Amino acid sequence: MDINDFRTKIDEVDRKFVDLFAERMRLCGEVGLYKKENRRVIFDPIRERSKITEIANLAPKEIEEYTRLLYSVIFELSRSYQNRLVGNGTALTEKITNAIETTPNLFPQTAFVACQGVEGANSQIACDRIFKNANILFFSTFDAVFSAIEQGLCQYGIIPVENSTAGTVNTVYDLMMKHEFYVVRSVRQKIDHNLLAIPGTKIGDLKEIYSHQQAISQCGEFLKTIPGVKIIPCENTAVAAKMVAKSGRKDVAALSSRLCTKYYALECLKSSVQDQDNNYTRFICISKNLEIYPGADRTSLMLMLPHAAGSLYKFLSRLYTFGINLNKLESRPVPEREFEFMFYFDLDTPVYSPQLLQMLGELPSACEEFHYLGSYNEII
Repeated sequence: MDINDFRTKIDEVDRKFVDLFAERMRLCGEVGLYKKENRRVIFDPIRERSKITEIANLAPKEIEEYTRLLYSVIFELSRSYQNRLVGNGTALTEKITNAIETTPNLFPQTAFVACQGVEGANSQIACDRIFKNANILFFSTFDAVFSAIEQGLCQYGIIPVENSTAGTVNTVYDLMMKHEFYVVRSVRQKIDHNLLAIPGTKIGDLKEIYSHQQAISQCGEFLKTIPGVKIIPCENTAVAAKMVAKSGRKDVAALSSRLCTKYYALECLKSSVQDQDNNYTRFICISKNLEIYPGADRTSLMLMLPHAAGSLYKFLSRLYTFGINLNKLESRPVPEREFEFMFYFDLDTPVYSPQLLQMLGELPSACEEFHYLGSYNEII
């Protein structure tokens, strides 16, 4: 036999396999309708676990684990098909549908917005790209930004979630888990770090440079060219510029945005000192209320998956089944829980997609805990 003979036999098996799979799915659909009529839940984990073990034991020893994996996927698909047939809506899918219908067609042009830092911060620059005429209130910490929205002082907040060079802002993920907030828009902001000082200052006279820790890490190569200078982290790049302006000293400088030269009467000693020119930070606009504006094509989720082999794979295979593209996947240890992780997902698909709504409707049976963070579009 040559390879074509083998392929012909495999093709014959595939035809039989598809016929049997179609018959199995038809029967599963009938079971789903029966469960709906008799008010029984679709997911029966005890039976599934028992059946997978039983079926795996029927297979030859050398493919027992492959059989277990195959039927784990088949059971996932069967449940999904049953949910589609019975139209199992959930409180979440109803909330999303209602938000789509009730959210205004235009994103607000003016609003009270909370930003972390002071005038000239990159969060302010991001805010100005999202809102035309924002009334900005500045707060010293990310936690305070969340609290300002929670207490009704501001309708929205602007916070960074990741940088292309320095990575994720982990504190924000923790706060998103702590507070029930939603992302209503995001913006990808190019970050340009500049060395700012009081007019008349010379680089050779510098003794101290202030900035946020992420900005310091993003300008590492430049800082190596100024030996002997003490690098001092502070809570925000704009705060660093403000400190330098207030100091009155000509031996200190700040790594900050060029906008701070305007606010604090500083001089740019050297521009664009970041290590990489393609340095971007992604900011999200958060709200206490779920608002889904027209054109929303990105959805963010946080999931707590079972601490068991294959749990992440099963969820990813579910995304593949629904044809949902994954933009970002990141894990984060859950505070105060040993060896448990939260997974953060950015999904690239329109919120109007029936497949997305179906997948979201099935989340309660797919994971131990989940947080829907919103559906929105991103300004680039």
